[in-house]
Amino acid sequence: MGKRDHLKPKANVSSYIHFLLNYRNKFKEQQPNTYLGFKEFSRKCSEKWRSISKHEKAKYEALAKLDKARYQEEMMNYLGRRKKRRKRDPHAPRRPPSSFLLFCQDHYAQLKSENPSWSVVQVAKASGKMWSAKTDVDKQPYEQRAALLRAKYREELSVYRNQFKPRKTRLQESATNQCRGLEQAESDTTDGSN
Repeated sequence: MGKRDHLKPKANVSSYIHFLLNYRNKFKEQQPNTYLGFKEFSRKCSEKWRSISKHEKAKYEALAKLDKARYQEEMMNYLGRRKKRRKRDPHAPRRPPSSFLLFCQDHYAQLKSENPSWSVVQVAKASGKMWSAKTDVDKQPYEQRAALLRAKYREELSVYRNQFKPRKTRLQESATNQCRGLEQAESDTTDGSN
């Protein structure tokens, strides 16, 4: 770890983490000689978190908001390296969906209309179960569509790479070709003089 990374502000934590830390300290004070494994302690914490009142949770949510404000303020003053998200080129072709994603697109509306109270996660889980229950023969049309889309994507990608090559690379290639042309011309003249 570098020196700059050492000075990076500590990330903010959620209201549940504030509760967990507080609960752990209270648990250690009340039962100092008792050891609970991580799994067991986590289960107890989550049960306790679900059972506390909204008023009590609000206290931890306020702590989380303060912590988030602290973190954002410290990050404003932080001069070290920050992770930069790589920007997607708007001209680049989009990757094609897999056969499973094509299946999900076809069945999402049906599942959502049958179960309007389901969240996106629940619909995705149901789609996954339906997909795994399908036979290879039933999956074949989706795999064929995915293969066609992949082939189209590869063509578009090769066109994109040829069309939007960085200027620097084109200049390097032209310089290399010119050098090769000079070498070829020199070898032709030496062959012709013998």
